[in-house]
Amino acid sequence: MAENKKSDSLKKELEDIPTKGPFRRDYWHSPLRGPWLASFMSLMLLIVIPIVFITGLIDHIAWNPDLGGTNNRTPDMGLLGFLLGIEWPTRPIWLYRLTEGIHIVLGLALLPLVLGKLWAIMPSLYKWPLADSPAHALERISLLFVKGGVFFQIFTGLIYIQNFIIFSNATFNELHFYGSWMFMGGLALHVLVKFSEMVKGLKARPIDDELSKSRQETEPEPEEKGRLVSTDPDPPTISRGGAIAIIGGSSFVLMALAIGQTLGERWSWLAILSPRAQAPPGNGPNDFRINKTAKKANITPEQVGPGWRLELIGKTSQRLSREDLLAMPQYTSSLPIACLEGWSTGNQSWQGVRLRELAERAGMPQAAKVLFESLETGEEIANKSFMRQNQIQDPLSLLALRVNGADLSLDHGYPARVIVPATPGNRNTKWVYRITFMEEV
Repeated sequence: MAENKKSDSLKKELEDIPTKGPFRRDYWHSPLRGPWLASFMSLMLLIVIPIVFITGLIDHIAWNPDLGGTNNRTPDMGLLGFLLGIEWPTRPIWLYRLTEGIHIVLGLALLPLVLGKLWAIMPSLYKWPLADSPAHALERISLLFVKGGVFFQIFTGLIYIQNFIIFSNATFNELHFYGSWMFMGGLALHVLVKFSEMVKGLKARPIDDELSKSRQETEPEPEEKGRLVSTDPDPPTISRGGAIAIIGGSSFVLMALAIGQTLGERWSWLAILSPRAQAPPGNGPNDFRINKTAKKANITPEQVGPGWRLELIGKTSQRLSREDLLAMPQYTSSLPIACLEGWSTGNQSWQGVRLRELAERAGMPQAAKVLFESLETGEEIANKSFMRQNQIQDPLSLLALRVNGADLSLDHGYPARVIVPATPGNRNTKWVYRITFMEEV
């Protein structure tokens, strides 16, 4: 008997859900919500999200994952194996700076757009029953992946570029990479289910007309089968164009507060959302941005003192002092550093030995790849880095010994560091102690 009462009580509670709080149609009062606004916000997201996704894939390719080791941060590639073997170019020298800058800046700009879309469709999230048909259930599942995925990607990315010590580099890379594919899978499913509805919503009202309406001219959309249009609308306090301007303006503000990190030191005062992008004090030859200090990398003075030697390994093995390297022909390359977090330096004037001449000295002028090893301890992803043949052969690729007319500082990789055009900053290994040229990729 008691069990029957509980069952009846539960049944009554479920039946009463549509009459409670946000599940009621008359709970929502905004006259702005409707198919047109939801469709317009969807269109904005469908423009920005693919750009963010594609530039993220470009970042992955820039690491040369097919070379293995710490270059491949996501070994379980599966269907994504097509990313392996793509030769990352060294020109133009600002290529990675551009693509990663776009990825970070637009990724941050997504947040207001996502929140705006979420606000626009909020009444539909409280529809009861949660799914009344297989198609509706599919839509709900896809929406779960889309909303959960996009917030996961935005906030883990934001935490990472803010330099909060939560994820290691390797952990963040794996989470962000696989998370993006789960999100895009959900998005593809959601677009498949909702695309025709979005097109219909946009066609219902000309975009120019709707954006040009004043607050006084704004009126609710005709009531539709769904739940977006309020059955008890309040008078408008803002036009739809005004609401979209606030959302878009918020995105542009976030972009403005991040774009300085990509443009170089002159604009670093704008990089409020990227603490690692702030220009250091001073104007000396080594006073430009760094990602990791020698102290954080556990570099000791003894390791880089007079006893330091570079192990050069190929068909022959040699140990070279810094003086030996300085006695070799010296070349100058004007190159920026561009990092995974989206920040970049301006071009710096690096001086050192060409990598291709080191390959010749090691008896492997046509080496297929090279491994750089650092004195840095801690994460393996930071102290080992592979590069491929085109990066070795580029005349701008150096084992740098000096920068801007002065010896490298300890924080910038003294006694020797790698600098290669269009290559992610943390692949340009600092505090190098061993270089190994190899025949096979």
